[in-house]
Amino acid sequence: MSGSKDRRAKADRIRHLLDTEGDAVFANATHINQGRYEANARRDDIEELRAESRRIKEDAIERLPELIETVRDSVEANGGEVYLADDAADANRYITEVVEARGADSVAKSKSMTTEEIEVNDALEAAGVDVTETDLGEFVLQVADEAPSHLVGPAFHKSREEIADLFNAHFDTDEPLRTAEDLTQFARDHVGERIREADVGMTGANFVAAESGSIALVTNEGNARKCAVTTDTHVAVAGVEKLIPSVEDLPAFAELIAKAGGGQDVATYLSVLTPPVDSPTIDFDAPDEPLSGGGDDREFHLVLLDNGRMEMRDDDDLRETLYCIRCGACANSCANFQHVGGHAFGGETYTGGIATGWEAGVHGLDSAAEFNDLCTGCSRCVDACPVKIDIPWINTVVRDRVNRGADPDRFDSLVEGLTPDDDPGGVDPQKRLFGNFGTLARLGSATAPVSNWVADLGPVRAAVDRLLGVDRRRDLPSFRRETLRDWFAGRDADAGSAPADGPDRSVVLYPDAYTNYVLVDRGKAAVRTLEALGVDVELAPCHESGRAPLSQGMIETARANAVRVADSLDPYLDDGRDVVVVEPSDLAAFRREYDRLLPADRADRIADNSYEVMEYVFGLLENGADASALTGGGAVAYHSHCQQRTLGLDAHTEAVLTELGFDVVTSDVECCGMAGSFGYKSEYYELSVDVGETLRDQFVDAGVDDRELVASGASCHEQLGALFPRDATHPVELVAPK
Repeated sequence: MSGSKDRRAKADRIRHLLDTEGDAVFANATHINQGRYEANARRDDIEELRAESRRIKEDAIERLPELIETVRDSVEANGGEVYLADDAADANRYITEVVEARGADSVAKSKSMTTEEIEVNDALEAAGVDVTETDLGEFVLQVADEAPSHLVGPAFHKSREEIADLFNAHFDTDEPLRTAEDLTQFARDHVGERIREADVGMTGANFVAAESGSIALVTNEGNARKCAVTTDTHVAVAGVEKLIPSVEDLPAFAELIAKAGGGQDVATYLSVLTPPVDSPTIDFDAPDEPLSGGGDDREFHLVLLDNGRMEMRDDDDLRETLYCIRCGACANSCANFQHVGGHAFGGETYTGGIATGWEAGVHGLDSAAEFNDLCTGCSRCVDACPVKIDIPWINTVVRDRVNRGADPDRFDSLVEGLTPDDDPGGVDPQKRLFGNFGTLARLGSATAPVSNWVADLGPVRAAVDRLLGVDRRRDLPSFRRETLRDWFAGRDADAGSAPADGPDRSVVLYPDAYTNYVLVDRGKAAVRTLEALGVDVELAPCHESGRAPLSQGMIETARANAVRVADSLDPYLDDGRDVVVVEPSDLAAFRREYDRLLPADRADRIADNSYEVMEYVFGLLENGADASALTGGGAVAYHSHCQQRTLGLDAHTEAVLTELGFDVVTSDVECCGMAGSFGYKSEYYELSVDVGETLRDQFVDAGVDDRELVASGASCHEQLGALFPRDATHPVELVAPK
């Protein structure tokens, strides 16, 4: 029963954060996310800029040992020191020794996730040193004694009212602080005094140019550069992955981190320093005396942190994590993060989509396992990431490793021998259930309608909820006795409507498990639509694409699924047929994940010849197919599937519906919240519904009561059916000939 208790505890934690932090996180994350869209749109060459930044990071990580030695030579030639720290304890020991050698009592510190990672504040305070965070968000959290909830906006989860209450309770002010201006002015004065009094200044570094030893600080407040130059001693702490070859490589990153992290064209402050700097330090006790002298007494220490990074560099699946520039765009673009924040979607230090890779690399799998399942693999973060990191794959790999590291029990060998997958017996039963949905659907269909009746019985639902974590508040899929393949095989030979003089094109329709066993009508509609447009249609065998097991971190099962699908499609591809897919998540598997699961030539062949059904219809109409053969007209409210959007295919559906005379209202929310199996899981039910309510509210505000609900994905279909008192339909069902 420990699994049930763990799920209840996680559900309670998520519910608490939804109630206490969700509104503030949503407001902040969505605001910056919208700013990113607008800032990127102002650059015609944003994709070229992203490609350039990725190329630089790939090169830098490949040459990392060389760059470490280069920066050591550069900094030492300038009069500074470089220390390569093996781990957090090593870094803290060195930093503490530097501070003590200066006889320092106080440190003024700018925002740095790397120093959060090593918990340097605790180490210094244990040595009797007073540390002040000078970033406004970090200062708020230092007062509150809380951990950051976001890579860029550490206090994302706090409202202005909460910060005012915190400051008023903690500080003795002449008048209560109420407005944002009050709070900002108080923090500026308080932090400014601490900077003036500090003996040592500490910063992070957004980027470190190896060739010159220059560090770049990208901020919106300016306190970082004050920490760097106000005191005689400057300690900069950076992970080794922050190294780039030279300052000539900086411009692309400086622009992208501003757009991705703050929705800005440029950050408010971009400081590029080559320390120790030459400027004299200020004697705040003699403010009227002119500055004199150079920086002869200045010290600079660059602490480069390994802490697992070099092992990540040698790990083919975690290596991309090191390309991260800590912009937080993966968090801002993620529907789950938008609603629950980094105190749920994060580990010991890092938050958001990329946090799984960081936590697994620097803190271990146990830390990553706490929140890894909050990534649903929708891939929106890949489009948001300025260096195009395949974050969903990193999350999948870590999930797979967590599965394989599960404590074995005496039943594992039995489970492994009986389950229809290729993963070890220690996989959580809930994940194994959802990872084998195709098998479940096949059995449910073969025994329908009895299977549907039994599954809906109260005692059965209670047991499945308790033992497997399938939330009893969710309606389960209703399996159809007649599958799509049954229907297709039993049609009259003359049922097709391809012209007698030969079809214009020929396709093989790939029937996913939902289309074949549950939402059969959308498969029938796809066949009728394609044939009405002059296409010869064959139906492939129903083999799982691998998307379901991938979502559960069952990579070997997904690979076996991919091989079966590739084998089944080969004869059709040999005949020159295009592959048409109804479910967007399966097309995403074909176009993206198969590159990880199959040899490159096989993966490329499937990816290059596969199309989403409405994408294919759009192409047919654009190339002269007769639109009058389809059904048109009516008012619809359309929500496109996450992966349909990340593949850039939602516009095709909207264009077809518009051409056929439909009045279309569309949603622009990140996700409906169902995300495949995610919304069925009892620990995530409240979060799934909370995300879904954003979609519902948008549609309600748009006045969709008299519109037909339309959704491209099966999971979206299920969620809309739960959010509204009527079912949704697939767009191909709207346009299919009646």
